[in-house]
Amino acid sequence: MQDDIKKACDVLKKGGIILYPTDTIWGVGCDATNEEAVKRIYELKQRDDSKSMLVLLDNPAKLQAYVKDVPDIAWDLIDLTDKPLTIIYEGAKNLAPNLIAPDGSIGVRITAETFSMELCRQFRKPIVSSSANVSGEPSPASFSQIGQAIKNGVDYIVTYRQKEQGKSQPSAIVKLEKDCSIKVIRK
Repeated sequence: MQDDIKKACDVLKKGGIILYPTDTIWGVGCDATNEEAVKRIYELKQRDDSKSMLVLLDNPAKLQAYVKDVPDIAWDLIDLTDKPLTIIYEGAKNLAPNLIAPDGSIGVRITAETFSMELCRQFRKPIVSSSANVSGEPSPASFSQIGQAIKNGVDYIVTYRQKEQGKSQPSAIVKLEKDCSIKVIRK
């Protein structure tokens, strides 16, 4: 695992794209502060750049570096969730401009999965995490379901967890509104 993390970090630092396991499904990722790398993921996924992607962090304490004002309810949601949860925050900052939604928001998930958490920790920046599929196609539940176009379009493919055949699921997604209400996007 450590060798994979070192190689993935080297690729991320050079503006490359990786294919890697997360706390949910396999994802394509890059340095979330690198506009060119983010552009490459949109192109690889054939995804409209008006559809924002989320970022992974390894520690909730890092949220304040990328979100202007973290509402108190967010800390409770992070502490209480028992499954992967992506929270959409208003006021994204210090991220690639083409990663931030038109309304200024960003989706962030604090990962607790061993590989992606250690990758984020060692990389020391948020990492884009978008499902490893071409836009409009089904999200792959395992590495074996990832299409060749995605595999060919990345700069590094992590070997850790490739043989697992689980029924991985995308995260739940909620949006924190200005009035502190919570809008459920995906359960």
